[in-house]
Amino acid sequence: MKKFLAIPSPFLLATIVAVGATGITACSDSETKAVDRVEEAEALARVKSLEARAAEIKNDMAANPGAKLNISMPDESTIPDNEYGAAVRRGLELANHTYRELPNNVGNKLNCTSCHLANGSEAYAAPWNGLPGIFPIYRSRDARVNSLQERVNGCFQRSMNGTPLDLDSEEMNAFISYMTWLSQDMPIGVSPEGRGFVKVDNTLTPDPVKGKEIFANTCSTCHGDNGEGQYNDDGTYVYPAVAGENSFNDGAGMARTYKAAAFVKGKMPFGQGNTLTDQEAIDVASYFTHLPRPVKANKDKDWPKGGAPVDVRR
Repeated sequence: MKKFLAIPSPFLLATIVAVGATGITACSDSETKAVDRVEEAEALARVKSLEARAAEIKNDMAANPGAKLNISMPDESTIPDNEYGAAVRRGLELANHTYRELPNNVGNKLNCTSCHLANGSEAYAAPWNGLPGIFPIYRSRDARVNSLQERVNGCFQRSMNGTPLDLDSEEMNAFISYMTWLSQDMPIGVSPEGRGFVKVDNTLTPDPVKGKEIFANTCSTCHGDNGEGQYNDDGTYVYPAVAGENSFNDGAGMARTYKAAAFVKGKMPFGQGNTLTDQEAIDVASYFTHLPRPVKANKDKDWPKGGAPVDVRR
């Protein structure tokens, strides 16, 4: 039977750190307020609750070898009614209204949830659940270990065609807080079902001519004849742009044929995922990813130690 270590979830670890910081402050302040002690007691109680939940998940999985955790959006009633909870709610708002809320950092008209569907918590749509338990990790594109904050900023520079957030900004803390809350039932070391995208056959040869025909017949109704998207009068989108100035730049992962095809295969047309064949998904991705779009500066410096995927844009 497969063994699982009883390792606390990322949410639990974040809470322990917060409690520890409170304790350190209290020790250095002889005039600790009663309200601080109450908040610390509440945090400790939350830690114990999360420890019990992590142990329950581990035991369930140990009793069912091969079982996977399912990715889903936790009940919003579990967001704490405190400063941390406020940061979680702000992170949720930023995820769904990114270009509206962060105009100084977003250079197009996309939201995080343009790709990370269902509040960043949909299986096979690059969900954020569990990410705080994975990072820091080595990423060959940068040829160094990246923090989760650096990974978020990579999306701002590529998918959002914008500029990075300050690492210690309230907005960055909100994103990390939200991702941590999403991960409350994701013990470290356990990979949930639905991580990343579905798999496609990367040995298939793309045919952008056929892809153009598929796009016209299947995608243009929502995304526009030229992939420009559809927008409301207030500037928010009905369907996001997949090409043009309001879309991701050519250094984004979604600008790669096979990467985009994996998303298309699993999730497009919207609400009708897994209806295209691998070849159709690859063909249409090879077409729209090479439509005009912003150009990422210095993308030639990606994968400095080699090993770049075959569909990387140069």
